[in-house]
Amino acid sequence: MSSKKRIILNAFDMTCVTHQAAGMWRHPRSQAGRYNDLDYWTNMAIELERGHFDCLFIADVVGVYDVYRGSAEMSLKDAAQVPVNDPFGAISAMAAVTNHVGFGVTAAVTFEHPYLLARRMSTLDHLTKGRVAWNVVSSYLNSAAVNMGMGQQMAHDKRYDYADEYMEVMYKLWEGSWEEGAVKRDREAGVFTDGSKVHPIKHEGEFFNVPGFHLCEPSPQRTPVIFQAGASGRGREFAAQNAEGMFVLTNSPEAAAPVTEDIRRRAVEAGRSADSIKIFTLLTVITGKDDAAAEAKFNEYLEYAAPEGMLALYGGWTGIDFSQLDPDAPLEAVPNDSLRTTLESLVDANDGTSWTVRDVVWRRCIGGLGPCVVGGPQKVADLLERWVDVGGIDGFNLAYAVTPDTTSDFVDYIVPELIRRGRVQTEYKPGTFREKLIGKGPYLDESHPGAKWREHFVGKESVATNTKPSGFEIDLAELKDGTNG
Repeated sequence: MSSKKRIILNAFDMTCVTHQAAGMWRHPRSQAGRYNDLDYWTNMAIELERGHFDCLFIADVVGVYDVYRGSAEMSLKDAAQVPVNDPFGAISAMAAVTNHVGFGVTAAVTFEHPYLLARRMSTLDHLTKGRVAWNVVSSYLNSAAVNMGMGQQMAHDKRYDYADEYMEVMYKLWEGSWEEGAVKRDREAGVFTDGSKVHPIKHEGEFFNVPGFHLCEPSPQRTPVIFQAGASGRGREFAAQNAEGMFVLTNSPEAAAPVTEDIRRRAVEAGRSADSIKIFTLLTVITGKDDAAAEAKFNEYLEYAAPEGMLALYGGWTGIDFSQLDPDAPLEAVPNDSLRTTLESLVDANDGTSWTVRDVVWRRCIGGLGPCVVGGPQKVADLLERWVDVGGIDGFNLAYAVTPDTTSDFVDYIVPELIRRGRVQTEYKPGTFREKLIGKGPYLDESHPGAKWREHFVGKESVATNTKPSGFEIDLAELKDGTNG
């Protein structure tokens, strides 16, 4: 491996048909319509491990994109993130056919109670032998909030206040509830778990009351690797306190540089190291044996683009009905409770570009929220290196245009070139996903704010503290004799 910074490679997907590239599901080689087939997901995981990818990053929403033209009709027509399955379902199966690749799963704090989600994440961490990350989001679709009985979406910054307390509950459950050595598995003594080392967290807060202890014994990582998607000012503050991996939207290496610098500065201010957060940006790479082959492939894909499907997605991402805008007028960033950085990334492109609705359709019909890079191995590798070396990015969430071709093309053409340049791993480190990604131990680093809960409950109230004397004893030998007469 070169002394240059290693580039982290994540595949970016979602348990639906159309994730980022509207209309591409119609392409004759696309298998996106097989999203309900478990083989589709296990084959993907095997392919990612062939390319030594770090992680499969699985996005999720629990609402629908119904802002465009005031209806979900276009979303349904193009399968724009609907229908959509639960992202947790296929992970155990993918882990069973691989040995190393990690799995980042999205779950919104606004719609998952922490007591239950802590168990779901610990369960996956056990079953995958420590290969799980949690992408912490607060959700941006008003349709989701309405269907969850909330009336309307929680205000943007209020969602982060909610998320702050949510994370405190999760850390208390994962880090502090069960001490190291609580699980004995002592057959001779008849003790599986020592109740004196299991502690109720007794959390009482503004949003949650969780008095009890975590339902699961400590998993290989205790706390799964924490990813976070959201690069607004409030989102960056949240990331500085919690994230080990952060997903941002940038249009160019030059636009990425001030974003990554600010995130690392905030991490240092939170008492962490500048490189404690691995920062990923979104790209879709269309490639082939050379630039001409890549361009031909891209032009072929454009024939399947679905403009209104793309605008349906952008309506949900931005909260703006693009059908009501002049298609040739420059876009303006509007503060609302959706994904604030989506429009900001277009309006503040730092490259002199003035985006219009028409630009969104044709420049993002394949890339979705991020740029689409078209070229052969040398051209693409050059750009990826610039994003890392100039923009301060650590790696990429790589979306697909046509699945699985986009991923296989990247593995076949781009990965060998990056290996030649010494920029990507050629074998996996041993251990958990955190050990592979961060390079330290399986647990949260001591500088991470969540780690302070690790010893917090030691010496305090435990399950054993509240155990009443039994008042009687049972001799199984006597019971057996009595039963036999």
